[in-house]
Amino acid sequence: MPQDSTLDALTRRIACLEAESDVRRVQMRYMFLCDTPLPEFGVRDDAERVDLIMELFSEEAVWEGVGEYYDNQFGRAEGKAAVRRHFEAFWGGKTDPALILNCHYVTSEQITVAPDAMTATGQWVHMQPWLFSDGKALLRSSRLFNTFRKCEDGKWRFTRNRTENVFVAPLPATWASDYPSKSVLMAP
Repeated sequence: MPQDSTLDALTRRIACLEAESDVRRVQMRYMFLCDTPLPEFGVRDDAERVDLIMELFSEEAVWEGVGEYYDNQFGRAEGKAAVRRHFEAFWGGKTDPALILNCHYVTSEQITVAPDAMTATGQWVHMQPWLFSDGKALLRSSRLFNTFRKCEDGKWRFTRNRTENVFVAPLPATWASDYPSKSVLMAP
């Protein structure tokens, strides 16, 4: 194999590995920012949380809940402005009962990068316990089918964030006995 071909092949492989890593970071940052209490130190309020989440989405992004359970619960938001409104509706107002605990546990990763290393797809399964201030609790699991692209600024962003219900199961009100009111994980 000529040296140029070897170097080109290695360059493409490195670009693919870097793209996979960048896509994984976008997906996991999104999950991290969606946790409650928010573990991102120094974020003052949910409006700032939404701003940080929106940094992960491209202008043409679509966020959607699909399937027989999520179609009507989450719907579809097309374009970055609509995706922002979706998140503002979730965190923007006071909910009663308040969500006091939500943590994403992610598994079954599959990332496929296009040959030009400019777009990618990713699939994951996640579970998340939810605990509300009135003691109601549930365990939710979803499949994620997401697409990404490397934008003009060199950053990877969601072009589609698509979630499908696997199950929702009630948990007893006492399933979690000890949990923080705020996260100090990333405090200096």
